[in-house]
Amino acid sequence: MEVDFKSYHLRGIHASTAEEKQQINQELKDLYDSLTEADKRIFNLELQKFLALEMGRLGSDYDAIKNQIPQS
Repeated sequence: MEVDFKSYHLRGIHASTAEEKQQINQELKDLYDSLTEADKRIFNLELQKFLALEMGRLGSDYDAIKNQIPQS
């Protein structure tokens, strides 16, 4: 099982309203609720992996930008 968390993430970022964001989150919740217990465990592991990778990427981006700012 492989969920495209990035597509949900990007859709959420680009949502133009809070209601649209809520609808996207509900889609993901509905998907989760439809899974078997075994698939829920896999889903949770894949989500944790996605979040860890995204947080690492954001940290790297932040450090790269911070290092471009001249120190006074």
